[in-house]
Amino acid sequence: MTDATPPVEHTHAEILRTNLRALSEKIEAGLGAAFLSAKLAFDELSVTVDSAKWIESLTYLRDNGFVSFIDLTAVDFPAREKRFDVVVHLLDPAANLRIRVKTAADDINPLPSAVNVWPAANWYEREAYDMYGVLFADHPDLRRMLTDYGFDGHPLRKDFPLTGYVEVRYDDESKRVVYEPVKLNQEFRSFDFLSPWESATHTLPGDEKATKS
Repeated sequence: MTDATPPVEHTHAEILRTNLRALSEKIEAGLGAAFLSAKLAFDELSVTVDSAKWIESLTYLRDNGFVSFIDLTAVDFPAREKRFDVVVHLLDPAANLRIRVKTAADDINPLPSAVNVWPAANWYEREAYDMYGVLFADHPDLRRMLTDYGFDGHPLRKDFPLTGYVEVRYDDESKRVVYEPVKLNQEFRSFDFLSPWESATHTLPGDEKATKS
């Protein structure tokens, strides 16, 4: 009588990584030339696709399980020619898998809107436009949504001043909202982020005990 080899038990993390690697290979084969790269880190799969085939790539993913649109945002890299990464997070509820899809964009050439793929992308694209200045072609209503209509600039760009360009107040004399250049009564302060104990330079009673061996 021989001892049976005990079955190998895989952890949830190992199973997830295996599934994501298989998913990455499937997406690469399905997207073809639109697929640029994939990275698996921290048990999350990030796929980068060609911006010229942005909608084709998203449509393929939607038609292959990723029917749930979670989020769309942007990341700013001012030194790059295409300074933005437009990032979409998707969920395949049947397989319980999530992916991150990225493509490069600039602030001049519009990226095709994903509203016809997922209607929920509408507000998220408006937010990316408002905060970063990313343009989306064929968007049904690309207006600002978080800043005022007369706002100058895009707040989350790394080249946008913390103070902004103008400030808004209600003028009692003209009975309307007016825009004026920013006037700071107090400049930004510099903090050392040290606790009172770390920044103290004087000796307190009992400190000599801490130096004894």
